[in-house]
Amino acid sequence: HAALSRRYVLCEVVSEDPRCRQCIEDRALGLAVRDAIARVHGDYGLACCSISFTGAGETGGPGGAGSLRVRSPVRVCPAVKYLNAYTGTVLLRCRKDSYRLLCSALPFVRYLESRAQRYPCFLNTLHVGGTIRTCQKFLIQYNRTQLLRLLQNCKNEEERQCIQKSLLSCSLTEEQSQSGDEEEDDGTE
Repeated sequence: HAALSRRYVLCEVVSEDPRCRQCIEDRALGLAVRDAIARVHGDYGLACCSISFTGAGETGGPGGAGSLRVRSPVRVCPAVKYLNAYTGTVLLRCRKDSYRLLCSALPFVRYLESRAQRYPCFLNTLHVGGTIRTCQKFLIQYNRTQLLRLLQNCKNEEERQCIQKSLLSCSLTEEQSQSGDEEEDDGTE
């Protein structure tokens, strides 16, 4: 079952340009990660990660590597399992045996390209987990910690109350939309 083992890499897109988050798309992010892997690890790393992302060669047989050669290099992209453009949160999936190659290349993503525009950014790796659920648990704890830091850095009580009011006003709407999404997603995972 080692060939079926997966790793999920939880990242956040960090950019000073607010337009960057608006342009985040699965394909653009996947291509940026793919290019970084090719620059850092060359053909070997790209082949290992491409097999991992596309699912080719899952059985470990010689057909996996051979089938990779006939694929167009543009179509071989990392598996972006989850993407939230508002928060910049990204979940990448790969095979267990190639996650280190992926993680070591992520710091070399320097921009995202969308609609012929390049937006400077970088990917901050937050967590590597064996399941989506462990990544979700980590993200909840990480967001709580970030919120506490934000509240502690408030200059006055008015700022603090404004942040708390903003959070309370959006949480009910967010919970309702999430509960609807969970019902649809239960059968797909």
